[in-house]
Amino acid sequence: MKDVVLYTDGACSGNPGKGGWGAILFYGDKKKEISGGEKETTNNRMELTAVIKGLEALKESCNVEVYSDSAYVVNAFLQNWVGNWQNNGWKTSKGKVLNVDLWQKLIDLTNKHNVSWHKVKGHADDAYNNRCDALARGEITKLT
Repeated sequence: MKDVVLYTDGACSGNPGKGGWGAILFYGDKKKEISGGEKETTNNRMELTAVIKGLEALKESCNVEVYSDSAYVVNAFLQNWVGNWQNNGWKTSKGKVLNVDLWQKLIDLTNKHNVSWHKVKGHADDAYNNRCDALARGEITKLT
């Protein structure tokens, strides 16, 4: 199985509002940047979309190290929120889980790949996280 590193970030101007996502994939000495945006979305949807699009870009099952500044995304897997949500019919003690459509897509992709999750500090000294943020924000400006 190939080893891939995936950095992701999502951003929103207004929440909800115009949003963008960015991802960088590393495989060996190869690097690929991808990004996109939506006219009406939320920050959390863009964070999820960045990881989904990054994993969808892989042509075969891989070992993937995912780096994200989104505690929402990373903790959902590291603390097994997704497992609990599925067992509880996509409900929490506060009500319905948001973004179920994206969570289901992401779960399907994590079943295809061997994914390890890493939380990075956002807007700090991580060059690849900062680049993903720049890609995401660049997509927002395209929508204005």
